[in-house]
Amino acid sequence: MELPQLDRKTLCQWSTLSYPGLVKELCALFIGSELIPKDELNDLIDRAFSRFRHREVVHLSRLRNGLNVLELWHGVTYAFKDLSLSCTAQFLQYFLEKREKHVTVVVGTSGDTGSAAIESVQGAKNMDIIVLLPKGHCTKIQELQMTTVLKENVHVFGVEGNSDELDEPIKTVFADVAFVKKHNLMSLNSINWSRVLVQMAHHFFAYFQCMPSLDTHPLPLVEVVVPTGAAGNLAALPGAALPLPLQPSSRKLSWLLA
Repeated sequence: MELPQLDRKTLCQWSTLSYPGLVKELCALFIGSELIPKDELNDLIDRAFSRFRHREVVHLSRLRNGLNVLELWHGVTYAFKDLSLSCTAQFLQYFLEKREKHVTVVVGTSGDTGSAAIESVQGAKNMDIIVLLPKGHCTKIQELQMTTVLKENVHVFGVEGNSDELDEPIKTVFADVAFVKKHNLMSLNSINWSRVLVQMAHHFFAYFQCMPSLDTHPLPLVEVVVPTGAAGNLAALPGAALPLPLQPSSRKLSWLLA
């Protein structure tokens, strides 16, 4: 795949966009109009963010000593995964309706992925979701978020062991290609490209919020600290693909994804 290149003019234009507007522009770079027409893509993204509590969807809080915190927790389940999964589910449902197909989503969770995945697909006609919940290894609120959604397409099972242990049978299932095809199985893990694509917007939005101007040459460097478990959210760092002067750091904290 040939990666798009962003020039300074594009970055300047994007710097004034809202968070949903930025997600729309980023997604349009990789989702061509032959896949989803731009107007329909924008509608899907608006629909994905319609349940967020904050009017800006994502908000940058400015603290003391140059530290800024990017608030990614305004979704239904209070997890940053609400942002990417809400969009991913909309894209998936769009294609399933067009092709008149049905899939079963299988998710293993340590807590936040299961809740966010359930919220993103609950009630969808073309999707069922099976979530494996490790008993005793999630917070009470996460467990309730998963077990109190009473929709016909949502199926939650408590399992023994932690999230790493329950990943093993899921890997075994997906290694059986014939079984996967027969039952139309898929997953929504942290390295799903659609999730990575939407999460890239976090970094662009925070950079633009931190920089009062993009007129300087070269663009100023922003150091970023990303709290992470399995490192799925780190996969969305723009890096060389979409050049933005960001530097992961554990020393200077310029802004924090929380």
